Amino acid sequence: MAARVLPEIISEPKKKTILTHRQGPDRSQRIRHIVQWSFVALNIWLGAQFYIWVRYFKHGGQGLYLPRPAGVEGWLPIDGLMNVRYLLLTGRVPAIHPAAMYLLLGFLLMSLLLKKAFCSWLCPLGTLSENLWKLGQRIFGRNFRLPKWFDIPLRSLKYILLGLFIYLIWSMSADSLGGFIDSPYGMIVDVKMMNFFLGMSLTGGIVFATLIVLSILVQNFWCRYLCPYGALMGLASLLSPVAIRRDSSACIDCSKCSRACPAHLPVDKLVQIRSAECNACMACIAECPSQTALQIALPGSTGLGAKAHRRRLNVSPLAMAALLAYIFFGTVMIARATNHWQTNLPRSVYMRLVPNADSINDTGMQ
Repeated sequence: MAARVLPEIISEPKKKTILTHRQGPDRSQRIRHIVQWSFVALNIWLGAQFYIWVRYFKHGGQGLYLPRPAGVEGWLPIDGLMNVRYLLLTGRVPAIHPAAMYLLLGFLLMSLLLKKAFCSWLCPLGTLSENLWKLGQRIFGRNFRLPKWFDIPLRSLKYILLGLFIYLIWSMSADSLGGFIDSPYGMIVDVKMMNFFLGMSLTGGIVFATLIVLSILVQNFWCRYLCPYGALMGLASLLSPVAIRRDSSACIDCSKCSRACPAHLPVDKLVQIRSAECNACMACIAECPSQTALQIALPGSTGLGAKAHRRRLNVSPLAMAALLAYIFFGTVMIARATNHWQTNLPRSVYMRLVPNADSINDTGMQ
């Protein structure tokens, strides 16, 4: 089942409000977009470096050589889950693709502390998805919304996919996991992934084009309905102390926040948003005309009543960006310091495997 919104419904009668206008323009979306495109640029650089590294071995050791960038393992979440399971079973960090595990844990930590901010601030696919539905708005003047009877079951798909992956991985023994991780297939699964996208089949191209079209028409189609990685981050975010919180005494019931929410959450009807669909993009806050009605914050009292004895600790856009950067670079530094960042295989192994990557199956046979 799709994760449900856990509301805190306001039961007290609506109070008369006095609008406190913003003291200056909202900067949350500008800051978020800077972080998004910085991370896209980082991933483009890692992809280009990885492509040059692969081409060197495909050409038999001829041409430009650049070291293999371990950061590409951020695109291997299944390997990350397998390595986490292997670590839990054996107490040892696998030598193959350890960065995949560290990056997965770092992104999960972001979700535990800062809601599903990874998806809306860092994930390149999330950035692509957001720009596609905005393109749809420019072309058609709107995005299309699926009816609830179809939307809710369709949202369950990403949780079903996540459950299948976790079930398959958690049912494997330590020996089975170790055998797969250390197999030729496990060693070059990153190369196989790159080859898949560079040499995409007609069927793969049709599926990819269909997802592009659907993402233009429907807000965050991939993220909302199909991404198991986002499902995992969303479930972790349910434990986050941070949430979008609404001060009913400052709210003027304009509903701009709900209309701006890309996840279609009823922000204007709730005291706080605890849904696994909330990705902390702050779009609702950016649209709110009030200075204090909406904040992303830690628990605490607010408002003008007698019970409002302490203020909430708000997370500003700059603080969000800084915390995400701190967690990301801190994760990389810890992995490097413990010698669990690079996959250290001899060049001779890559010279043998990389040119034959497409003919190696999951048993390592050619």
